[in-house]
Amino acid sequence: MTPEPRAARPGGLGPLGRRLFAAFAVVVLASVALLTAAALVGTDRGLSSAHRADRQRTVARVAAAAADAYRAADGWSAADLSTARSVAAGADAVLTVRNADGEVVSGAFARPNENGGGPDRERRERGAGTGPGAQAPVVVDGGTVGSVRLVFSPGSGSAGLSVAWGWIAAATAGALALALAVSWYVTRRLTAPVVRVAASARALAAGDRSARARVEAPGELGDLARAFDAMADDVGRAEQARHRLAADVAHELRTPLASLRAGLEELRDGLADPSARRLASLHDQALRLGRVVDDLGELAEAESARFALHLAEVDLTELAGAAVAEREAELHTAGLTVRTVPGPAPLLVRADADRLHQALGNLLSNTARHCRPGDSVTVTTSATSSEALVEVADTGPGIPAEELPHVFDRLWRGARARAGGGSGIGLAVVKELVTAHGGTVAVDSGPEGGVRMTVRLPRAAPRATRSAPGAAAATGTTPGEDVPGGG
Repeated sequence: MTPEPRAARPGGLGPLGRRLFAAFAVVVLASVALLTAAALVGTDRGLSSAHRADRQRTVARVAAAAADAYRAADGWSAADLSTARSVAAGADAVLTVRNADGEVVSGAFARPNENGGGPDRERRERGAGTGPGAQAPVVVDGGTVGSVRLVFSPGSGSAGLSVAWGWIAAATAGALALALAVSWYVTRRLTAPVVRVAASARALAAGDRSARARVEAPGELGDLARAFDAMADDVGRAEQARHRLAADVAHELRTPLASLRAGLEELRDGLADPSARRLASLHDQALRLGRVVDDLGELAEAESARFALHLAEVDLTELAGAAVAEREAELHTAGLTVRTVPGPAPLLVRADADRLHQALGNLLSNTARHCRPGDSVTVTTSATSSEALVEVADTGPGIPAEELPHVFDRLWRGARARAGGGSGIGLAVVKELVTAHGGTVAVDSGPEGGVRMTVRLPRAAPRATRSAPGAAAATGTTPGEDVPGGG
C-alpha cells in the first residue's frame, strides 16, 4: 500500500517549498560570494592605486626639498636635508639621497660622519628596503643632480584597507540575511497555495466534500486554486445529483413496483379475480416501470456521449413534420389540437435524423403529458441567416418563473411534472441530444400560461459553398459520416 504523503506542518514549507528555498539559497550565496569577491578585489586595487599616488606626491615633495637644500649649499656636502627628512618622517618612510654618481649622500648606507648619525639613522637604515618604495630625481636649474628614494613601512596604508574590508563584510552579512529573508518570503508565497490545494485535495479524497482551498494568489497559482475549488464544487454537485438520482429512481420505481406486487399477491392469494380491468391496471404499472427504466437508459447514454451521430444533410422542416405525424395520435388522445407552421423548404441542417427525431418526439410527448384537454399545440419551423429553429408552443397551464431555469435538469420535477406524472428525464435527454448537435434549447412561459420550447441548430452551408474546391477539406467530413460523441 502506497503511504499517503505527509502534509506540511502549519507555517512550514513542505517538501517542494524546502527544495525551492534551497535553490534560492544557493543562488543567493553564489551571488553574494561573487559580489563580495569583486568588491574586495576592486577595493584593494583602488586603495593600492591611491596609496601609490600618495607616495609619488610625497617623494616629489621630498625631491623638491632636497633640491632647495642643494641649491642653498651649492652642493651635497654642506646641504641641510632636515626638511626633506621631516617630510619623509611624516610619511613614515626612510629617506635615501644619492648624488648624480649614485653615491649615497644621506640615509641608508651613507658613510659615517655624513649628514648626522645616531639611533634615528640606524633605525631608518634597518627598516630600509622592507616596504614599498618610491623614487624621484632631484632637479636643480634644469639639471639632475641626484635622486631621492623613500622606503615606506610595510603597514603603510593597511588601516584604510582594513576599514574598507570591515564595511564590505558588514554589507555582505546584511545582504545575505536580507536575500535569505526575501527568499523565504517568496518561497512561502509561491508554495502556500500549492500546499493548501494539496491539503484540500487530500481532505476531499478522504471524504470531506466541504474542503476548499480558498486561496487568493496572483497568476497561475490563483488559477490553480480557483480551478480546484471549481472542481470540488462540481464533485459536490455531482455527488448530490447522484444521491438525488438514487432517491428519485427509488421513488419512481417504488410506486409501480408496490402496485404490481400488491396486485399480484391479491391474484395469487385469490383475494381478487383476474378481470380484464385488474390486469390492465397491472399492465399500466408495468408500462410505467418500463418507461422510467427506458428514460434512465436514454439519459445515461446521452450524458456519457457513448452514441455516435450519423451526420448528414437533413431537412428540418420535413423532420419536424414527421415527428408531429408520429406523435399525432398521442396528442389527439390527450385532447389537444395540433397545428404545424412549416418554414422554408428545404431547411437544411447537418444532423443525425434519428436522434433529432427523438428529441422532437420527447418535446411533443412532454406537451401531451402536461397540457389540458382542449389546449392546442403549434409546431413552427423557421430560419435566420445562420440558424434553423423549431418551436413547440402550447396553450397549457405554463411553468412558474422560478422553475424555468431547472426545466432541463435531469430528474427535475416541478409542479407541472408532478401533476402530469413525468419522470423529469425526457427534457434532459432533449438538451443532451441538441447540445451534441452544436445547438441550444430554451424554454419560455408567460404569466398567462403557455409554454414555448425553442430548438436552435446551425444551418448547413449553402450548396454553392459546399461544392467549391476545398470545401470538403475545410469541413473535414462527408455526408453520412459517423462522428463519435456528437459533432
